[in-house]
Amino acid sequence: MFLNGLITNDIKNLERDSWMLAAFANVQGRLLATVRMFPRDDGFLLDTSDVTREKIIGLLERFVLAGDFRITDLTDELVSLSVQGPLAAQVVAAVFGEEAARLPRQKVANLKFRDVQVSMIRATWSAEDGFDLFIEASVAPQLREAFAAGGALTVDEGTAETLRIEAGIPLYGIDMDETTIVTETNLDDAVSFSKGCYLGQEIIVRIKHRGHVAKKLAGLGLETTATVAPGAKILSADGPEIGRVTSSTVSPRLDRTIALGYVKYDYLTPGTRVIIAAGDQQLPAKVTELPFVRGTWYDESEPEALATG
Repeated sequence: MFLNGLITNDIKNLERDSWMLAAFANVQGRLLATVRMFPRDDGFLLDTSDVTREKIIGLLERFVLAGDFRITDLTDELVSLSVQGPLAAQVVAAVFGEEAARLPRQKVANLKFRDVQVSMIRATWSAEDGFDLFIEASVAPQLREAFAAGGALTVDEGTAETLRIEAGIPLYGIDMDETTIVTETNLDDAVSFSKGCYLGQEIIVRIKHRGHVAKKLAGLGLETTATVAPGAKILSADGPEIGRVTSSTVSPRLDRTIALGYVKYDYLTPGTRVIIAAGDQQLPAKVTELPFVRGTWYDESEPEALATG
């Protein structure tokens, strides 16, 4: 009941061995943090990014004395590993067996690795099939080695960032922050529009009933491999400013620069021509439907597995 009054999704409907995406918002409906929530025997595990961990702890600790609960920071005790790629299920099966590799989306598998508990979900960071695993820090290196023996390759942060942008997945602190309204970020799965009151609900529901947000996160496909810095202005074809870029990369698959950015509602139709003002350059671009790349998360086809984390 306490958590339901703070998050945008409906945790009352979260079944055992399932997980959900949710957001913490302020009273103006602006995004404070995103979390993935897992029920456990002793409560709930909240998985969030490094930049929002302290913020969430602060939000919850204000209510500890008023409620019958406690908060434990497990950052130094648990490690999150991610296996991504068309052969991700094959790599997971090599370590945990075929049944684990058939894990349905939105379900949590409670597994064992060297007599240590592992929680695993199916999730993508790359537009490819994928699994995220949570394991005690002391045995995480051995699990990475087991995945490598099963055929996975470790990728660097730059490659992981390119995959994230190709997949159209926003990152807190880069593509969204406390100035962003929750429904501007494409986090539709994180919001319940039928649950009771929670912080920010009035604004979020009002926007839904109005029909749309004033701006929204969109993809932008350029015609070149030019560098585009975060904060670059997005202009309409006839000149007025209509948004800003939040992150960009040169996509090896598409052989051009792609970017994420906020675009005014009237210009969100895929194919709309825009201009990105990158320094002294005026770079032609088109608004693009996300994700940029539709990998095996949508259509199984490619022959490589990647392990990150």
